[in-house]
Amino acid sequence: MDGEEENVGPFRRTSTRTRRMATRMASALASSDNRAQAALARLEALESDNAGVEVVDLNDDEYGSTDEEDPVLMQKKQSKIMKRKTRQGKALEKRAARSFMDVLQETEPFIRSAMVEAHATPATPFSPPTGLHKYIAIFLVVLSWILVHKWSLRKQKGPRSWPVIGATVEQLRNYHRMHDWLVEYLSKHRTVTVDMPWTSYTYIADPVNVEHVLKTNFTNYPKGDVYRSYMDVLLGDGIFNADGELWRKQRKTASFEFASKNLRDFSAIVFREYSLKLSGILSQASKAGKVVDMQELYMRMTLDSICKVGFGVEIGTLSPDLPENSFAQAFDAANIIVTLRFIDPLWRLKRFFHVGSEALLEQSIKLVDEFTYSVIRRRKAEIVEARASGKQEKIKHDILSRFIELGETGEDGGGLGDDKSLRDVVLNFVIAGRDTTATTLSWFTYMAMSHPDVAEKLRRELCAFEAERAHEEGVALVPCGPDADDKSFAARVAQFASLLNYDSLGKLVYLHACVTETLRLYPAVPQDPKGILEDDVLPDGTKVRAGGMVTYVPYSMGRMEYNWGADAASFRPERWINEDGAFRNASPFKFTAFQAGPRICLGKDSAYLQMKMALAILCRFYRFQLLEGHPVEYRMMTILSMAHGLKLRVSRAV
Repeated sequence: MDGEEENVGPFRRTSTRTRRMATRMASALASSDNRAQAALARLEALESDNAGVEVVDLNDDEYGSTDEEDPVLMQKKQSKIMKRKTRQGKALEKRAARSFMDVLQETEPFIRSAMVEAHATPATPFSPPTGLHKYIAIFLVVLSWILVHKWSLRKQKGPRSWPVIGATVEQLRNYHRMHDWLVEYLSKHRTVTVDMPWTSYTYIADPVNVEHVLKTNFTNYPKGDVYRSYMDVLLGDGIFNADGELWRKQRKTASFEFASKNLRDFSAIVFREYSLKLSGILSQASKAGKVVDMQELYMRMTLDSICKVGFGVEIGTLSPDLPENSFAQAFDAANIIVTLRFIDPLWRLKRFFHVGSEALLEQSIKLVDEFTYSVIRRRKAEIVEARASGKQEKIKHDILSRFIELGETGEDGGGLGDDKSLRDVVLNFVIAGRDTTATTLSWFTYMAMSHPDVAEKLRRELCAFEAERAHEEGVALVPCGPDADDKSFAARVAQFASLLNYDSLGKLVYLHACVTETLRLYPAVPQDPKGILEDDVLPDGTKVRAGGMVTYVPYSMGRMEYNWGADAASFRPERWINEDGAFRNASPFKFTAFQAGPRICLGKDSAYLQMKMALAILCRFYRFQLLEGHPVEYRMMTILSMAHGLKLRVSRAV
C-alpha cells in the first residue's frame, strides 16, 4: 500500500486513514447493535477493495526489464509508467471520494438512530454506555465535514481556509503588512481568494480582470451592502460610498464643477497660496534646525486647501503656530477603525455594547460631525447674507455651495439638500482632497530622499524651467545665494511660484513622471473592494459568487512583474517618458491609482495640479533628510498613510 499511497495524492492517504478509524469505531458499535453490521461490512469491503489495487512496478513484464541499457528507450518506458501512475492515482482519488461519501450516506440513518438512543435508551450492564454512540456519531460527522471541506479547497489559490473562520487567523497575523502579504500571493496567482467568516474576498491584479470589474460588467460590481455597512458611519451616502441613482446625482454635480475653468483657475491660486505658507514654515524650521513631520504638514496644507476650494471656508490649520486640529485627529482615528471592521468579526458586537474600538469610533465621529456641520452652517449663513444684501456676486462658487443651491431649487431631484446629505458630501471630498493628496506627497518626499539621483535630476529640470519661464515673462529674478536673508529667500520663492499655473506645470515632464511613479508604487487607495450582485466568471476563469466581494489591488498591481516588467519593484520615473521626451500614459486598468471606468476619479487633474504646484516649489528650494532611525511604514486604513509620520530635517537649496 505504501507505493500506492505515494502516487495517488494527499486525499487518498487522508481518506485511507479516515476509513480505518471509521471501521474501528463501527466495529465497536456493531458488537452491540446489529444495525451497524451493514455499515461495518461496507467499510471493510471498501478497505479490502482499495488494498488490492494494482500498483505499477518498474519490473512489470508489460514494460520489459529495467536492466535495459538503451537510455532513450528506458526514458520512454519510464514516461509511460509515470503517465499510467498518474491516471491510476486520479482514478483512485475519485473512487476513494465517491466510495467514502457512499459509506457516509449509508451510515447516516444508523448515526441518527444512535444519537436518538443515546438520549432515550437506558444503559444496561451488558451494553456500552449510551453516551458513546453520541460522541462517536458527532466525531464521524465532524471528521467527514472537515474532509469534504478540505477536498473542496484543493484547487483554491490563496491562504489556507479553515471551517467557520476561513483565513481570519492568517489575515489578522499579517494585518500590519496586509498589502505586502497580498503582493506575495498575487505574484504567484493573479487572482487570490480569501475566505472570511461571513463572506469571501477575491483579490485581482490582472488588468484584464480589473477591466471586467470596473468597466465591462460594471453594474454587477457596485460598492455593495457589505462595504457600505462598514463605511456608512464615516462616509454615509457620499460619492465614495453610494451606488445607483444617488451616486449618479452626486457624480453629475461634481463632474460639472471639476470641468469648470473658473474652479480650475481658483484652485491654482489656492494651491499656490498654501504651498507658499508651507514653504514659510519649512524655511523657519531650516533656520532653527528643527525636525518636522512632513506628513502632518502636508495634511494641514491639503485640509486648508480642500476646505477653501471645496467648501469656501478657511480653517487655518497651516498657521505658523500649527494649532491643534481635533477634526483631523478624529477623522484619522475613525478612518483606521472602519478599516479594521473588514477583518474584525466582533465589530458589530462591540458597537452594540459601545466598547473597545467601536466606542472610540463613536467619539471620533461626534467630533467629525461637529466640525462638518459647522462648515455647512457657515456656508448657508454666508449665502443667505449675500442674497439679503443683494450682492449675488459674493456667493462663492465652491462645490458645497453648488450642492446647497441644487438642494434649495430641487434640481437635484431630492435627496441632496438636507444637512445630513451635505455632511456626507463634505466628508467624502475631505478624504478625496486631503488624505489622498497628502499621502502621495509624503511618499513622494520619501522616494526623493531615498533616490538622490532622481531628486537631483528633478531639481535640474526645475531650475531650467525657472530660467525659461522668467525669460518668457520678463521677470528679473531676485538674487538668492546660500547666505540670502529670509526676505530675499521668500521673495525668490514667491517669484518662482508666480510662474506656476495649470498650463506651465504641464511642461514639467519629469516632475509629472516622478509623481506618477510614486502613485504606481504607493497608490493613495491601496485596495478597493466591490460587491457582487450576481454570480459571474472573470476573464481568467475564476468564479465569483453573489454576496461576496471582488477587490482590485493597486498596491499589488504596481509591483507585479507581469504588469510592469522585471524592475516592477524599482522606483524609476523614466519608465513614464518615451524616446521623444514626452510623457507616456498607461492603461487605467493597469495603472489604477485613479480607478477606471465609470467611477474614474473626477479630481485627477486637480490632484496633479496641487501636488505638482507644491512639489515644484519644495523640490526647487529645499533638500530633505530623513531623521536617522525613523521607521517608514504604512498604516492600515482606507488611505495608504504613514504609520509614524515622516520626520525629517530640511535645509534650503538655492
